Amino acid sequence: MFLIPAPARAATADQVGLHQEMANYLAEHPGGKAINDNEISYQDGELVVTLRPPFGVLATADCPSGWYCFYELPNFGYPRGRLSSCGRQNLATWQWQYRIESAHYNLGSGSVSFYYFDTKLFTIGVGNRVRSDAAPYREWPNYVDRYCP
Repeated sequence: MFLIPAPARAATADQVGLHQEMANYLAEHPGGKAINDNEISYQDGELVVTLRPPFGVLATADCPSGWYCFYELPNFGYPRGRLSSCGRQNLATWQWQYRIESAHYNLGSGSVSFYYFDTKLFTIGVGNRVRSDAAPYREWPNYVDRYCP
């Protein structure tokens, strides 16, 4: 009896596309580390970027529990960035300034405000968890400030 090895499985077109998308994202936004096929961690997980939504999820607020998320497109279009830290943060730290077009707050308390320098643009929080379209402030935020009670 002879054992013939099975041919290696070729990567699907979607997998190849995702790997290229990750390589392109890291080239444009250096400093991150891939933590799986679809996510990139910056500063030891302080910010996590997800490149594509889970299969079958379309245009829905899907920020994981314990985080607040911001999306590059209206109606929660990916890529998605997520943070959980309290206080003011400069989005340029992770090259997310001037990119936010929608947002979702999925924490049990508090709120986060989005700023253009010192001008507050909008706030999401426990009482108002989603902003599906940041208009008229699409691509304006360059700072966030999370209030933690």
